[in-house]
Amino acid sequence: MKNKILVTGGAGFIGSHLCARLLQEDNEVICLDNYFTGSKRNIIELSDNPYFESIRHDVTEPFNVEVNEIYNLACPASPVNYQFDPVQTIKTSVHGTINVLDLAIRLKVKVLQASTSEVYGDPEIHPQTEEYWGKVNPIGIRSCYDEGKRCAETLFFDYHRQHELRIKVARIFNTYGPNMQTNDGRVVSNFIVQALQGKDITIYGNGNQTRSFCYVEDMVDGLIKLMSSSDEIIGPINLGNEEETTIKDLALKIIKLINSNSKIINKPLPQDDPKNRCPNTDKAKTILKWRAKTPLDIGLKKTIEYFDNLLRKSYK
Repeated sequence: MKNKILVTGGAGFIGSHLCARLLQEDNEVICLDNYFTGSKRNIIELSDNPYFESIRHDVTEPFNVEVNEIYNLACPASPVNYQFDPVQTIKTSVHGTINVLDLAIRLKVKVLQASTSEVYGDPEIHPQTEEYWGKVNPIGIRSCYDEGKRCAETLFFDYHRQHELRIKVARIFNTYGPNMQTNDGRVVSNFIVQALQGKDITIYGNGNQTRSFCYVEDMVDGLIKLMSSSDEIIGPINLGNEEETTIKDLALKIIKLINSNSKIINKPLPQDDPKNRCPNTDKAKTILKWRAKTPLDIGLKKTIEYFDNLLRKSYK
């Protein structure tokens, strides 16, 4: 009998890859998404699979399905999207998480929270370990996402302590790959689209701020390994690539890979934008036997190919 799995936010960037992988591993998958940032295009190839079902629904409203496991990925994850309606963003992280946890209690099933490196804010230690509590502005323009995700983690651990719910918490660092939106405001998608269109590449700040970029297939591996781990392993566990690159070097690398004539222009750094972001993944390597494997050049080539095809279709 197939394992039946719910993925909230399943039509989103990471969620769609997770749905596809779970189907490949002979599971039955229910994708729940309100399509605010998710896209039917991301899951269209899955729709012919008889063991895949998609439901249009907002997690902030109660819902009921019968499943054996739950991955909670529902929440806009890029600044452009989560700042568009900050109140709804924090409702998704709080009300939505409560609805997911209440469902997990009723079904007595394991549930994984896709948290974020944003819980560390603009960190004062580098790289960031799971024991670090973070430096987050509670009233800034990014707070709806940062504090919403921090509250979601609190809810997961309180449900675990109060109701003995089986939980998993993953802190996802910068992830990239096919199925990203062309206009989501993330640096990888922004730079690739601008370079493919021959436009100037926009860097906010001087470009010396650093990030570490994990290819989406590696991230999905990490999420599944965490979910499959023993009940004693609950997290939080950092998932990401430990190799850092500056934003300026990323832009230059993309320009070179595309052979673009794009120039780099600098604009003021947004409020509370972290100067450095890189995970310490010792726990993931030791406990889950997981690490990011895809070299940045290889992942970027696959992502460039995806956006190139997407833009060509839109031109037609």
